[in-house]
Amino acid sequence: MSMREVLQIEPMSSAVGAEISGVDLAEPLRQDVHAAIREALGEYGVVFFRDQTLTPEQHLAFAERWGEINVNRFFSAVEGYPRVAEVRKEPDQKSNIGNGWHTDHSYDEAPAMGSVLYALEVPPIGGDTLFANMYAAYESLSEGMQRMLESMHAVHSSRHVFGANAKRYAKPDNDLETRLGNAEAATQDSVHPVVIRHPISGRKALYVNPAFTVRFDGWSTEESAPLLQYLYRQAVVPERVGRFRWTAGAVAFWDNRAVWHYAANDYQGHRRYMHRITIEGERLH
Repeated sequence: MSMREVLQIEPMSSAVGAEISGVDLAEPLRQDVHAAIREALGEYGVVFFRDQTLTPEQHLAFAERWGEINVNRFFSAVEGYPRVAEVRKEPDQKSNIGNGWHTDHSYDEAPAMGSVLYALEVPPIGGDTLFANMYAAYESLSEGMQRMLESMHAVHSSRHVFGANAKRYAKPDNDLETRLGNAEAATQDSVHPVVIRHPISGRKALYVNPAFTVRFDGWSTEESAPLLQYLYRQAVVPERVGRFRWTAGAVAFWDNRAVWHYAANDYQGHRRYMHRITIEGERLH
């Protein structure tokens, strides 16, 4: 019997993601278990674990098994744990964090490998996270489009999302100020290939996203917009998207090089509280 069978790796949908049972993330990972999870992460883009009980120290220990911890510049941290970010929405708050398709930290020169999000409190219904498969987005394109994109690079930036002049601050119903901050640190600009070779699976994936991609390198913003919008539409057709329904104690571990994600904001009047740890990545090729 293979380790994958012992762990019971079950696809979440035909598009993306897999749920893994048979492992306690509070315990140190055996090497064969680590290898099986890594393989599943590369294949499915995001893996989920239900019914976990993690202290911040155990959460950090699991994340450190995959790489150095990236301390988020803009999120509020859990008290006493500066490397653990809060993802929080109180019943009286209107805006949530992550309500738009994006890939974490694509504005960094070495973008984050992934994030480990642990649910402590969830609403009775709503608050799902959606994931989109960037392998499938690339593979859906014509050969001619694939060839053209493989020769291109795109510019990514944090300024328009987290900076002092970010568009979200102009929205009258925005109330993220107590949960996101440090706007003066939003100075990141980077250039990455539009099509990358995934470091784990070796598969080609589309690497642009609606939140942080500004334009194609060497193109104007106006010239870039029509093609970027076309690629974004291809990425989120329903056949390439999966939806994860949270339960208290669930953990999602996603790979930013393989998937986008989107946090649905459909639980007004209820609390949703999670801890997130982000893992450092590498330059993309």
